Amino acid sequence: MFHLIFSVPSWYVIARVIVPLSMPLAVKVLLSMLALLASQYLLVSRFTSGGLFSAEMPRIIIILFNWAFSTVLLLALTQIAIDIIALLALLLRHPLELVPGVRYLAVLFAMVLAAVGVHQAIRVPPVKEVTLVLPDLPAAFDGYQLLQLTDLHITRLFNADWSAATVKKAMSLGVDLIVVTGDVIDGSLEHRRNDVAPLRGLYAPDGVWAITGNHEYFFHQAIWTEHLASLGLQPLLNSHRVIQRGEAKLVIAGLPDASAPARHAPGPDLAKALENAPADAPVILLDHQPRNARHNAALGVDVQLSGHTHGGLIVGLDRLFAKPNGGFVSGLYQVDGMQLYVNNGTALWPGMAVRLGRPSELTRITLRRQP
Repeated sequence: MFHLIFSVPSWYVIARVIVPLSMPLAVKVLLSMLALLASQYLLVSRFTSGGLFSAEMPRIIIILFNWAFSTVLLLALTQIAIDIIALLALLLRHPLELVPGVRYLAVLFAMVLAAVGVHQAIRVPPVKEVTLVLPDLPAAFDGYQLLQLTDLHITRLFNADWSAATVKKAMSLGVDLIVVTGDVIDGSLEHRRNDVAPLRGLYAPDGVWAITGNHEYFFHQAIWTEHLASLGLQPLLNSHRVIQRGEAKLVIAGLPDASAPARHAPGPDLAKALENAPADAPVILLDHQPRNARHNAALGVDVQLSGHTHGGLIVGLDRLFAKPNGGFVSGLYQVDGMQLYVNNGTALWPGMAVRLGRPSELTRITLRRQP
């Protein structure tokens, strides 16, 4: 069923774009087969050694598959828009005449836009500056800076070269603290050992702290947590650390992903994470998925940093991500007195590597004291 759903755009393109083209039947059959193949990248991935969530095939092949599927998806959406306009014209009895060759123009448009979208998805992300104003922030922490990395999905697509370039850019920012809010990898330790090695270069004076995302639980989470800790990504799972500047304190707390219990691992427990935390210190919570933000706000969290949604990938389609994530998809939200920042992601899952209007980001967060 999963793979059938992914094939739906291809069937629409075949019926509404390819079949009406003035071409020999053999060419139409070939184009139809290519459209269907483009939609089945995830099925092809299942037959590689990495499986559905970690395609172990050459990087260029992964890029081409993502470009081809994105082309089909965008072409289907473009053709739907054309069909809706034509239908409205028919209902309103408007003498609308489509531009000759409109389908060829639609194909070219989709191909170019898909190339832009894939490039936006796989590049080393630009820096995004975010300022959070906290009413109870101690004066000693005014101007304190964190770097949030999330959804790196280190794979054959986001490989050792990409990881090294991203770490180099991150280290040029000179922040006080680095947090990694889950989905660091896709793949086994055997496959990813070299690709994650550059993460050892991450350093900040107040530490590099990490939580799990849902994807860690697809690939032996305990093994990965231990290995990432050996690289300097210290796990913060149902626990917290107190950062001090003289007598002033700031709490950094972290939760395991909400999907953990389904994988027979300890689930998120905010009460446990904040046990014995100083009562008067602002709390910054790392929680991979944003959907529990209201619950976390009710328990006294001041700031929640999340990822998981990849920002919704494409403007307009991003609302499809809202309901399963509590209505939170991208950017800064005010949630019952708590500030929630949903990061678009440092990278994204290679199974859908396209971004249009929802850019990846290296997120430097500056804390400010409310005047």
